[in-house]
Amino acid sequence: MSKIKSIGILTSGCDIPHYPTTFGQVRMALAISLLIVLLTGLPVMDIKAQKLTHQQRRERMDSALTARYYRISYDTNYVVRPEGSLTLKVRLNQTGNDINARGTVNDIYSEADLSTSHKTTVSIGASYRGISASFAINPAKMSGAYKDYELNFSYYSSSISLDFNYQRSESLAGDIERGDIDQRLESGDLTMKNVNFVGYYIFNHRRFSLPAAFNQSYIQHRSAGSWLAGISYQGGNIDTSDELKARNPNAPDVHIGIAHVGIGGGYGYNWVLGKKWLIHFSMIPTFVVYNHNNFTVNGERKLAKRMRFNMIFNERLAIVHNFSSRFFAGATLVMNNSVFDDDVVIVNQNKWHARAFVGLRL
Repeated sequence: MSKIKSIGILTSGCDIPHYPTTFGQVRMALAISLLIVLLTGLPVMDIKAQKLTHQQRRERMDSALTARYYRISYDTNYVVRPEGSLTLKVRLNQTGNDINARGTVNDIYSEADLSTSHKTTVSIGASYRGISASFAINPAKMSGAYKDYELNFSYYSSSISLDFNYQRSESLAGDIERGDIDQRLESGDLTMKNVNFVGYYIFNHRRFSLPAAFNQSYIQHRSAGSWLAGISYQGGNIDTSDELKARNPNAPDVHIGIAHVGIGGGYGYNWVLGKKWLIHFSMIPTFVVYNHNNFTVNGERKLAKRMRFNMIFNERLAIVHNFSSRFFAGATLVMNNSVFDDDVVIVNQNKWHARAFVGLRL
């Protein structure tokens, strides 16, 4: 077999040096070169396959969200989905809580009339195909004005609506009357933890839309109303802070416990004016079917009767103006008012959440 003096091979950026070889060695060198080409090409092919897989996943997810978003659950003569897949909002929120508690302990009448500081936040939110996220800032808390914390969660669908609020406050302040002694409690003298929950069921959910009024994921085209069924809960406690006890040993040691559950029904209405204005109002009075309310002063505790005819009112108001199919603005107000009147313990609470907003659909 004739000798081949030398051969030079360049593959995938690797230069194999020149050396004397035989024809069999040339074949082996070609096989090795081909193997190197295949091995170095596999990662590129794998990356392309991964990119294709990720793209397919995104397309499938977007298709699923789109199908869910445009799924017809309403009478389209009354309610429709807005144009655009992305909605952006800027919102200004303010919340407050007022509590009045009264009771007679050891033949001494005591009354507390308290309220929290109004909490104001600014939030930016985005919603894509019905999935939303938002970010809020509280200028007063960022400046160290107070240490209150509040969590609000809302869910609106065609037939079910849920509102949940948790509040932890050290800004509660007000007057406490005990017998002939009146005392002013300032921010930081009391601590409060409070929970409010309301659940609605909408009977005429094909023509009446709560989301149209409260998160603008639908547009109400024609006026409609609906009967509503609901359940509500208010619970929490208020206690004299350790700071107040250390600063003033003669201050009354006060504990107010609130826990009551109500069930009931009401009515809501969406009033459409000129195809651009939507005015909403709804109310659900619920009857308290269980309570665990108590009022304690300096260790002496009084419990309310377990079963007592009382009420928790849940009210909502909203106004929305659609400037066009893309631009809108409005305001909402959600309130929970309890009226619990017992021979031993009286507890009334008024929790409210107001919001103003402007939005853009893309």
